[in-house]
Amino acid sequence: MSIPVKGQLWIEVGENDFDIVEVQFNPTELSFEKNAQLAEINIPGLDAPIQQFVRGQAERLTLELFCDTTEDGIGANARSVTAETDKFFQLVKIIPTLHAPPVVTFSWHDEFPGNRLGEQWGNQRRTSFTGMAESVRQKFTMFSPEGVPLRATVTLVLREWRPIEQQFNELNLSSPDRTHAHVLAAGETLSALAARYYERPGLWRPIAEANGIDDPRRLTPGAVLLIPAQR
Repeated sequence: MSIPVKGQLWIEVGENDFDIVEVQFNPTELSFEKNAQLAEINIPGLDAPIQQFVRGQAERLTLELFCDTTEDGIGANARSVTAETDKFFQLVKIIPTLHAPPVVTFSWHDEFPGNRLGEQWGNQRRTSFTGMAESVRQKFTMFSPEGVPLRATVTLVLREWRPIEQQFNELNLSSPDRTHAHVLAAGETLSALAARYYERPGLWRPIAEANGIDDPRRLTPGAVLLIPAQR
């Protein structure tokens, strides 16, 4: 295990170009929220509907950060705490060259929540959290006699960001060389199933042929579809 250090934010300001911001004080709390979207498939005669996993939802990390510049004095030459808080406020502002706010990675040390997933979860372990700033709330709590803000708390909420290629590599979903059975959820398409099992949405025709589907636009939720192996 690495020695705990101050938490850092790696801010992607350009292609392979990062600004690194070290927090003044390590947060006393980290709050993670991750949900899964489930669909209920109603089958007549059953005591309860069938639950079908649809997809994961974006995880949220909430950071409570404390900023303080009183050690530089609180008189006429006091340093404004906005020199620290603006490092976080800028994360919800658009970078002109990117046309969007930056992607941010929060890291602290190797014992990060999510680093001890079981072997059955493949290579989804993590030692950091990458996302885009969903919100930044600033609360200024102390001022100099001249009104310069000196202390503040910042609540930063990051929403999970992972490109599709990274997700496929991490998930390594059950290999396409095996046959699968899939309970069709409402709104699912054959292209979506091909993307999930073959990683190629265009390969929906073998699924249609294996299940005798003439019109892929007319699918019945709750039907069990055979996903043939790709060899």
